[in-house]
Amino acid sequence: MKSFLIALIKPTGAWARWLVFLMLAGIVAAGVLGHLDTVRAFLDTDALTFQVGNVRISAYTVLRALVVLALVFWTTAIIVDVVDHRLEKLTKMRATTRILVTKVFQIAIYILAGLVALDMIGLDLTTLTVFGGALGIGLGFGLQKIASNFISGLILLLERSVEQEDLIELPDGTTGFVRRSSARYTLIETFDGKEILVPNEDFITNRVTNWTLSSTKARIQINLGVAYGSDLEKAQALILEAALEHPRCIEDPAPQCFLLNFGESSVDFTLLFWVENVVDGRWAPQSEVMFAIWRKFRENGIEIPFPQRDLHIKSGEVKADV
Repeated sequence: MKSFLIALIKPTGAWARWLVFLMLAGIVAAGVLGHLDTVRAFLDTDALTFQVGNVRISAYTVLRALVVLALVFWTTAIIVDVVDHRLEKLTKMRATTRILVTKVFQIAIYILAGLVALDMIGLDLTTLTVFGGALGIGLGFGLQKIASNFISGLILLLERSVEQEDLIELPDGTTGFVRRSSARYTLIETFDGKEILVPNEDFITNRVTNWTLSSTKARIQINLGVAYGSDLEKAQALILEAALEHPRCIEDPAPQCFLLNFGESSVDFTLLFWVENVVDGRWAPQSEVMFAIWRKFRENGIEIPFPQRDLHIKSGEVKADV
């Protein structure tokens, strides 16, 4: 039943939409031409009328208002749908620009449609001041989050700091691609296929990492240690060689290997190398370079140590030497 009502209010087929539009237009035209005088005489009676101050509201007035509102906003929805399809075909326009133009157009045309509908109903537009005051109170108490997310969405579109297909990382560790931006939320698709709806306000008030904002390059860091007594210069050369041999390692910036410190059980190195496109992933090249380092160390007799302890038992006492 619920799906039937939704399909009745907002049909998805093109023919169904035009059929509803023509039906509403026919009803309004019939009322303007006087063909609904019988309906008006029946509904516009004192028994079906109530007074609010100086305003007289009858059942016919309510019915006429509903039909006019439905016609105006249905027409507006058709216009918006046509404009959206036209904008989607403009492939030379940036996706973010298309979204911004679409949202501004939707806001403007729906405000205009509301004013036209109120004028057709015969409502005095000066009463909008009262409505504006009520809306302000509503925003102050219950709708501030909705208003904040809406304004934040417009700011993001204007700044272009978070765009569709960007790879972003949130403070809680959520990482994924921006798939869609709407008035209230931004849809993020994570690497495991989850779709997360993030309020637009979070992108304004929190620290967000955008891996692809101005460049798709990304740095990969690998920390490892070699045993004391190893040829440190040879180990450093092998580490750099493993990075340079990987097809995704770029030459600018060039990979670098540094000796970090002399640890308890090993001499610690760190390898830094860059990949051209972070969208293709960082874990695969990191894993493949680590495998290459392992093979080169094994072939050249360089050992990757692990912590060891020697236990000496003397006179019933246990003495541990590192």
